Order: sequence, then structure tokens, then C-alpha cells
Amino acid sequence: RTSWDAALDFVATKFRETIAEHGRDSVAFYVSGQILTEDYYVANKLMKGFIGSANIDTNSRLCMASSVAGHKRAFGSDTVPGNYEDLELADLVVLTGSNLAWCHPILFQRLAAARETRGLKVVVIDPRATATCEIADMHLALTPGSDVALFNGLLAYLDQTSTIDRKYIDQHTSGFEAALATTKTTSIAEISAITGLAESDIRKFYALFAATEKSVTVYSQGVNQSTSGTDKVNAIINCHLATGRIGKPGMGPFSVTGQPNAMGGREVGGMANMLACHMELGNADHRRIVQSFWNSPRIATVPGLKAVDMFRAVGDGRIKALWIMATNPVDSMPEADTVREALKLCPFVVVSDVTRHTDTTAYAHVLLPSLAWGEKDGTVTNSERRISRQRPFLAAPGQARADWWQMAEVGKRLGFHNEFSYANASEIFAEHARLSGLENGGTRDFDISRFAGISLMDYAAQKPFLWPQPAGADPDSTRFFGAGHFFTSDRRARVIETPYRPLARSVTPEFPFVLNTGRIRDQWHTMTRTAKTARLMGHIAEPYLEIHPDDAKRLGLEDAGLAEVRNSHGQVIVRTLITTRQRPGSVFVPIHWSDQYASAARVCALVNAHTDPNSGQPELKAAPVSVNRFDASWYGFAVSRAKPKSINADYWALAAAKSGWRVELAGQKAPENWEDYVRTYFNLNQDSTSEVLAYRDERSRQYRFAIFDGDHLVGALFMAANPVTVSRTFAADRLEGAATDPRDRLRVLAGRAGAAERDRGAIVCACFEIGFNQIVAAVTDENCMSVAAVGAALKAGTNCGSCRPEIGRIIHDHAIAKAS
Repeated sequence: RTSWDAALDFVATKFRETIAEHGRDSVAFYVSGQILTEDYYVANKLMKGFIGSANIDTNSRLCMASSVAGHKRAFGSDTVPGNYEDLELADLVVLTGSNLAWCHPILFQRLAAARETRGLKVVVIDPRATATCEIADMHLALTPGSDVALFNGLLAYLDQTSTIDRKYIDQHTSGFEAALATTKTTSIAEISAITGLAESDIRKFYALFAATEKSVTVYSQGVNQSTSGTDKVNAIINCHLATGRIGKPGMGPFSVTGQPNAMGGREVGGMANMLACHMELGNADHRRIVQSFWNSPRIATVPGLKAVDMFRAVGDGRIKALWIMATNPVDSMPEADTVREALKLCPFVVVSDVTRHTDTTAYAHVLLPSLAWGEKDGTVTNSERRISRQRPFLAAPGQARADWWQMAEVGKRLGFHNEFSYANASEIFAEHARLSGLENGGTRDFDISRFAGISLMDYAAQKPFLWPQPAGADPDSTRFFGAGHFFTSDRRARVIETPYRPLARSVTPEFPFVLNTGRIRDQWHTMTRTAKTARLMGHIAEPYLEIHPDDAKRLGLEDAGLAEVRNSHGQVIVRTLITTRQRPGSVFVPIHWSDQYASAARVCALVNAHTDPNSGQPELKAAPVSVNRFDASWYGFAVSRAKPKSINADYWALAAAKSGWRVELAGQKAPENWEDYVRTYFNLNQDSTSEVLAYRDERSRQYRFAIFDGDHLVGALFMAANPVTVSRTFAADRLEGAATDPRDRLRVLAGRAGAAERDRGAIVCACFEIGFNQIVAAVTDENCMSVAAVGAALKAGTNCGSCRPEIGRIIHDHAIAKAS
């Protein structure tokens, strides 16, 4: 504990001393798409213009760096051509590498509504059958990493069927013939062999795209997070450039980001190879403009270290002082165990965060309390280039301060008082706007100079807007490139040669499976905030492995059993989910769980740190792994009012419940005495007055305990030789209220509701806490045979809408069961 002045003095002193002894490149910032644009701007200004190094990168490098690189190669700028409205105006939307239903639920609902009212077609390209496939007219479950081959084949098909727009190509592009020549060397049969798709499905997709002028291709992490991610992006863009389907209503390639303000970070140069306002670090004129405007003593002249290389430099001692803001690299970086070891060795680590305990804050020498989302004041930019005000609706708690303020105060302490004397976020935004218009005149895409003189009052009232917004003129369009005018030297787009390359690492007899990673519906990144909310833990409460039934059978895996996934970088133990929605030879594990919430589930420890040579983005979607049965001799499930102080089990997964906690457990060796285990788990000493109810069945090796303090349930623990079959929601709900009827206590031991009380079942709708059993009852008892009807009866699916695909599946399964 110390004061802000003492902490900031110490940070500035350590950075100054490190620079003096080891040079400017011995320090680095690792920032995040969770900070606001104003925060990003100050961080970029401080590092590149005043410290004089470009060693500032962001967890957005793990999210959308390949999209940035692809845009810049094709367009000469990092420009998203269209906007969200295009998804509703299109006649065909291709979703590739995007589980839109879970990762962008509002966009998904807009798309689903347009499909229902207008009849537009949806094609999903994804190795997994995700929730997004519930509205797909076609699902192409391609081999991981084969996207380039598929889209190269599409470009060749468009040429063969004379679907290309020769006029647009001739007037607005260059490089088309060379790029086309690369694609003509692969036949449909060869594409089928590479992608694992049937030739008939490939032809059907190609024909559909060729015949549909209003086509939008939406892509996200499944495209970006690859060693060939930039080529994947350009292979997609090539097809739109070749047909002139770009920047017009209902047409274009569309990158959707995975973080709330990845776009804002891109705008202010928050990555190691960029300058502010979409200017280029390698452009001498751009460096002159920025340095002169900032009045900075120096400007970085060469790109800094991208995320993966940055943490390698921390590990080998080149970086000796590191400031981490609003992110958790010990869990989210590839080869995460190596990153953890690097931070252990780093001489000086500063972490700014909203959460005291994360796997990264454990290695901070200085921990600075930052503002959380509802406390922040500034702007963010979404995937369609729309800048919105983020207004605080909660007061700053305790001593928490804005990230921009923290960095500005360090900037002052480094001797740059005038250049970092911001009174509020509006001054930073106005400065950013002024810089965007300098020597621009339409030569750069990003221009918001209309707001260069914005007042504090106008900033407070600012409505969302799409850029560009140049001073003194209305933008011609909210879309880019419909009539060409790209930001290359000759104003022509580049059609890029994208030869297919296989994955950086192939499967081997030792590691025969391809591991895919990604998000689940209700969680965010490494759960530092979302895991604290019981409502968000109700849907999926523990890490899991999706595996195809054929692979599971061969490995001896059982549904709801446990599996160990490992490679040379690390290992995790997760629950098995056997499903045909996963393709054979591939497995999926979500990214979210950390050491705070599971015994061994930091899946990024398994991810190889191989990166795309253009973007520096790592291959988070395709790590070779082995999968084996985790032989547990006992399984358990527990609920408790108090958070367990320690958990003695080889496997555990902790989740918040409404009035306490729930924990999944398993062990390879059973305790010698279950009563002693229970007393230790619930921290019951010999003087405890709590009442312990017990049920034992030695033959089946089932043991159940419920601990009451008067009429209130302290906790319950269920153990069995096989995965425990009790209602998790029912048991957790019993932590609320009082159990005055003796039968209520017996129902706790039974782990299920009585005949007069309906168990909600597993939570499906987190917004309104509606369970599976409630939805089934609405379908069967009230004949609610549509998602809208279930919503009218229960409210389920009527808020964020991310549960609507699952509700639809329940209705579909009921209809099939009824028909049979």
C-alpha cells in the first residue's frame, strides 16, 4: 500500500534508470483492446514520441493484426470498407472463422432477422458446427488452416465463369493477373483434398457466391489467428475486388474484431508497427507530421517488438521494464507457461488492472488500480468504424484512476509536463482529432478533424458517428472503395498473390489432434471479470473438450468424463463433451479458464508461438496435441456459501453461484476418510455446531454430505465413482433461503427437486436465468413451437439473444422426438 504519488514516482524512476542504463528499447508497454481510445492515444504518444521506442503492442495483436496487415496490403490503409447495415442489405452473407451467434450476438440477431424477413442466404465456413450454424443454409466444415485454398479456388471459379468485373479490375486494381495465375494451379479435386470438403459442396458454394452480386464475407478470429492469417484475409478480399463487390450497399469483405476497442487502438497507432491516426512508422513525412505536432524530442523510426517477440525479449533479458495494461498475458499469450516464466524474471513489471488477483498481477512489482468499463470516460470504435462515447455510470471506486491519467502522470515525471497536462479525456480526443486532419486532404483514410475544437460540453453530449468526418465537409459516403480511390501510391487496390501454405506445425503420431481454441457464449477472455458473475457462469461452468464420437471411442473417453490434453508446451485437464459438431481429428477447448478458476485449464499454454510473417499474429487455432483419458477414481460436485480456501483434488473447476460457489472435483486416489475430507473442505473444526447430514452407499461408492447451520445450507458435497449426476442448478439454488422442512434437507442430499417443485435445469438464458427444463416445459406443456413463443412465455432469448440458437435446437429436438 502506498500513495499514487509514491507509486508513480517509483514507476517513472525505474523507467528512467532502465533507459539510462540499457537504452530506450529496454522498456515496453503491453496494452489492450479493453482500454479506451484516449488511453491508447496517451500510451502511444508517451512510448513512441517521448520515450522514443516503438515497443508498444497490444493484445489486439492476438485478435485482428492479420486483418490490419491484409487491409494495408490490399487497400494501402487499414480501412474497413463497409458497415453493419451491409449484413442486412446483402443477399448472401458468408461467415468464415466467426461464431457470430456467441461472439457478436447483437450482429447475429440482426442477421437472423434479415434472413427471416428477406430470405438472404447464410454460409458458415468453420471446422466446428457452432451455434451460428443454426441459421446457416450451408455449413462447410473445412480442414483447419485450409481457408486460402478454398478462396483461391473461388477466385479461379469466378474467372472461369466470367463473373469477374473486368471494368472494376482494370480501373481500380493492380496485380490481378499474377494473383489469378497462383490460383489456377489447383483443381477442385485438389481443393477438396486440402479442405476435406466434398467437391459437390465446394461447387455449390462457388456457384452461390458467383450468382449473388450482393455478397458480404464476414471474417473473424478463425481467419486472423493463423500463421497464414494475412493471406487468408487477402484471399477473401481478392474475390471481392475481382467482382467489384466492395464498398457498395450489401457488398464487401467485413472484419469483425474480438475486443471492444481493437479498432480505436488501430486508429491511434497502438501497435508496434503503426503511428497515430493511421499514419505509417516507416513513412518519413508521417513521422515528421506526428513529431512536430506532439512537439516531441524524438520519434520512433523502426517498428517495435510485436507481442510474441516482446515477451521473448522479456524472457531473454532485452526488455527489463514492462508496463501491462488491462490484459492477462500469463493466460492469453501463446506458450503461456513460457510467458509466465519470463515475467518471473523481469526486473520491473507494472500492471494496471481493475482486478486485484489475476495470474498476471501475481508478478507485478507495482499494481495500479484502473477504472472498469462502467467507470470509464472516453470513446471506443466498433468494427464498422463507428466512434461512440463511453460515459461512466458508476463513480470511480476507492483510489482507481483512468489509464490515460496514470500514463500522463508518468510522462510528466519523465520531464514532459506540458505535453501530458490533460485535464480530462475530451482534451485528448480533441488533440487526436486535430492530428488526424494535419496535411491530410483525403490522402489518408482516417480523418475526424471536424471535432478538433470540441468542447467539454459537446464531448459529453457527443453522439456516435462513422468516420471519416473531415473538417468543413460532409463525407461522401459511409462506405469506402465502391468507386475505387484506394490509399496506395497510385490509388489502385492490390490484388495479392496468396499461395496456399499448410499449418506451421502438422500433427504427428505423438500429437495427432489439431487443437482449436475460442470463446464460449457468456465469458470474456480470461474471465477476470465475467467469472465473478454467477449469471454468466450458469450456462457453462467448467472448461471442456469437444471431440468427435469416433475419436472418443478410440481413446476410451466417456461423455462427461475427463481428458488430459497435452503437447511439448503444456497440458490441461478438462471435461469431455462428445459431439458430432466437432470434426474427426480436431478438438476444441475454450480459452477462458485461468489458475484462478481451474486446476489445469490455461489452454494457451498449449498454443505454439508461431506467427504470421506479415502480421505477427500467432496461430491460436491449430496446435498439435495428444488427448488421453484422465483416469479418475472419484468424481465430485460441491456447493458452498463461502469460497473454498483450498481444494484438495487433482481436478477442480470453480464457479460463482448466486449465493455462493459451485465446484467440480475429481481425483485419481480417493481420500481415506470422506468425513475428514468434508470437514477440511468446508473448514469445519471440532467445535463447529453445524449439522452434517450424510448418505453412504459403499457398494456403488456414492457419498453425499449436506451441512446446515440452523435452517441454512452451508454447503453440500456429492461424490461418486463416476461423474456425479445431480442437478447443479438445483443444488446451487438451495444456498438461497432457508430449509425449514426436513424434506428440503433430504432433497439436498438427493440432489434434485421433489415432485411438487420443478427443477430449472441447466441455465440456457443467462439474462433471465431460464433453465433447460423450463424451456422444455414451455415447448411440451404450452406448445411454444418457436423461439418467439418461448420468449413470450418465459422472456428467454428476448434480451441479448445469444441463447436463441440453443432454444431453437431444443424446440427442433422436441419436434423430432414427437414425430418419431
